[in-house]
Amino acid sequence: MKDKKKKIIIAAVCLAALGVVAALLGVPYFMSGAPCDGVIKIRKGASVESVCDSIRAEVDNDYADRVETLLKLTGSDLSKRQGAFKIKEGMSVYHAMRLLRNGDECGVRFTFNNVRTKEEFASRFSAKFMVEKDTLLAALNDPKLCAKYGRTPDNITGMLWPDTYEFFWDVTPEQLLDRFNDFYNKFWTEERLAKAKALGLTPQQLEVIASITEEETIKSDERGKVARLYINRVQQGMMLQADPTVKFALGDFSIRRLTHAMTEVDSPWNTYRVKGLPPGPIRLPEKKTIEAALNSRAHDYIYMCAKEDFSGYHNFAVDYGTHMANARRYQAELNRRNIK
Repeated sequence: MKDKKKKIIIAAVCLAALGVVAALLGVPYFMSGAPCDGVIKIRKGASVESVCDSIRAEVDNDYADRVETLLKLTGSDLSKRQGAFKIKEGMSVYHAMRLLRNGDECGVRFTFNNVRTKEEFASRFSAKFMVEKDTLLAALNDPKLCAKYGRTPDNITGMLWPDTYEFFWDVTPEQLLDRFNDFYNKFWTEERLAKAKALGLTPQQLEVIASITEEETIKSDERGKVARLYINRVQQGMMLQADPTVKFALGDFSIRRLTHAMTEVDSPWNTYRVKGLPPGPIRLPEKKTIEAALNSRAHDYIYMCAKEDFSGYHNFAVDYGTHMANARRYQAELNRRNIK
């Protein structure tokens, strides 16, 4: 134990002395700055050589050579280090060596949107972080882990809201879900919960409605109106008959025109066959769509159909007869454009 302490003290003194000498003498080899920013990702068990290969790829060959030399001169062992570490433009070789030896890891920004499935989310996330896609997907499909957040594998995506976040590169699936759960709980203030209750809906039901709304309209200024239509249907105990739920059940969102046979698909997600909301969102819903649903103006519409001008907006109706007239105009335009 004494020998070990002695070695640690000697190493620390040598390192400090090296820094002082480098600073006083201005040795270019030690004090030259990084030519650009670079994020260096280290896995446990990594060698000095492999870490410096990352520096070569992210920053510069000459700079990496100098860092490698200094790491070896100081007897650095990086095998127990793990995480992402940011070398900033202008950072000296000496300070880069200290960062890699015992500095704090940096966060990695993650921005995502327009995601429909757990598979898509896991694929995008694993492309930027250490966790493997299959590992993350297994966590999202784990009933026990989902239950920790009051969820099931069918609706766990309801709290994975598209936005920009920052996580440590080596974040675990459970740590990731813990963070998303924190963001989720912060959103659902007493005021928002009261608005949901006034609509007779739970937050999780609103997530599902928001996801259907996003698939129904590309127009952000129409989201509240569309969401309220589905809220009306839920409140009246009607079948939702939402086309996007059929596409989700079939696993094909490229369908332009649903057939009767498609609406007969046997799936809990098919709202042409199953009354009420599907078991979970059909895409990862955005916060602003949930807000649009919560703050939507009351109306009596229970039918909608895409406008025949293909503007992306919809015609709304209170009665079935008006709706069918709207639908015939749209169908005629589909035929004219030869859209199958």
